[in-house]
Amino acid sequence: MRPLLCLMSLALLATSATAVAGSKKPDNLVPSGKAVTCVQLRQIRNTEVRNDRTIDFHMLGGKIYRNTLPHSCPGLGFEERFMYKTSLSQLCNVDIITVLYSRGSGLDRGASCGLGKFQPMAKTPSRG
Repeated sequence: MRPLLCLMSLALLATSATAVAGSKKPDNLVPSGKAVTCVQLRQIRNTEVRNDRTIDFHMLGGKIYRNTLPHSCPGLGFEERFMYKTSLSQLCNVDIITVLYSRGSGLDRGASCGLGKFQPMAKTPSRG
């Protein structure tokens, strides 16, 4: 069971270009509906770290949930990758993520931070 959890954690690492820690990437998303406490792990397609407090969870089927952490998580916005451990089939607002730092040919653990609720988001119409 432990190797499966590690694989799931590593598979969900946010991988994108570097960003300035604490900066907010612009987006065209607005809140849409009531926040939920958990999302199903098997439904998460990928994650997008927006800054030290914000992670967008892109789900199968196109739905996006934004998680705004209750407190800033040092290094998250710069590294844009994290891991978590859970024995459940869900990721919830009581779970903890850990920032992963690139170090040579491996990854080191950084700050551990609690998640917030998962807010459904919808794209705003583009202005033409």
